[in-house]
Amino acid sequence: MSDWKFFTGGLNSDSQPQQHPLQPIVERPAWRQFMSIADFDQDWRQASEQRWAELRSEQRLDTRSRERGQSFRIRQAGTGQSDILTAVNSALALRRPLLITGNPGSGKTSLAYAIAYELQLGPVLLWPITTRSTLSDALYRYDAIARLQDTQFDKSELELQTLLAKDKDEDYDRAKIDQLKQGRSLGDYIQLGPVGTAFLPSHLPRVLLIDEVDKSDLNLPNDLLNLFEEGSYEIPELVRQKSNAPMSVRTADEQLPTEIVQGKVTCYEFPLVIMTSNGERDFPPAFLRRCLRITMPDPADSTVLENIVGAHFKREASDTTWEQVKKEVDPLIVEFAQKLQSKKSSLATDQLLNLVYMVRQSQLSADNDEQTKADELKALEEILLRRLTSDPGGK
Repeated sequence: MSDWKFFTGGLNSDSQPQQHPLQPIVERPAWRQFMSIADFDQDWRQASEQRWAELRSEQRLDTRSRERGQSFRIRQAGTGQSDILTAVNSALALRRPLLITGNPGSGKTSLAYAIAYELQLGPVLLWPITTRSTLSDALYRYDAIARLQDTQFDKSELELQTLLAKDKDEDYDRAKIDQLKQGRSLGDYIQLGPVGTAFLPSHLPRVLLIDEVDKSDLNLPNDLLNLFEEGSYEIPELVRQKSNAPMSVRTADEQLPTEIVQGKVTCYEFPLVIMTSNGERDFPPAFLRRCLRITMPDPADSTVLENIVGAHFKREASDTTWEQVKKEVDPLIVEFAQKLQSKKSSLATDQLLNLVYMVRQSQLSADNDEQTKADELKALEEILLRRLTSDPGGK
């Protein structure tokens, strides 16, 4: 058995997350194997390796995703940190979805970007959930209207080219006429969504973030059960073609199409599915049974908060060193930690980041007297540190 501690959350000498590309995880539980090694090696391995060479290129990772991956810090030292790492690595090893609950701002979403950044698993495939979200839309979209419009246009063009060819008694348009008769490819009107792309045959797992799954329609968790259990789905429009020829379709990765055979997609390596929840609803037992679950702790310790603030502000170009900045913001961090520990306030870490940023921007230590600076700071705190829970006035 190989070492299963893939994601470490560790930092290098420059206090940045260490990057080490995840290697294929050979051992697969017998009950979580969806495509045989023989079938994958014969039909998909070469395409998968070419796709990952592109996914791991620097140009694929946008600036915001890179910054989110770099700035994430484990929210709790000791046992809490160990629990998070164990949950992530177990999800990778067992090929199981990971359901993460926690208060807003506790780092649930950022964890997905940190994993993708450290293990170099390409851009995160994001599916933000609303009450109108359906699994079918996240798997693929078929543009029937565009196909109908193109068919009508091609029919008119075919009639015109046929008349011109007869009038001129020439065959120079024969190739175009044959192309119009053949029609356009059905794959031109199909695009895989984030979920559909995540389940493409691959020797490495994609990171699929299903954000705020508790906001979904009541039936969505049940709709996900079969996909999580079988690791496959069908595109009925392609199944009806009854053709063994591969059909090229677009994916959620720009300029990276894929080929689908007989309208069915089956994953080889189960994606790392991370579902976040604010705990606003309960999920069916059948859904929970298929997931690993972890709760993100609130960063109530001032040292942890200081690491989080430092991760966001150390990268800023400034004449002021981080040590000098830390002296300015330390009192804010300590006070914020006390509010979290008191359990009387419902606050998120990004509210602290907003406060630190505004304090630095407003230069409270400049020309104003102490009372004026104190008044300005109080005004900022009242605006930026409002409770997230229901409360008259939001205070």
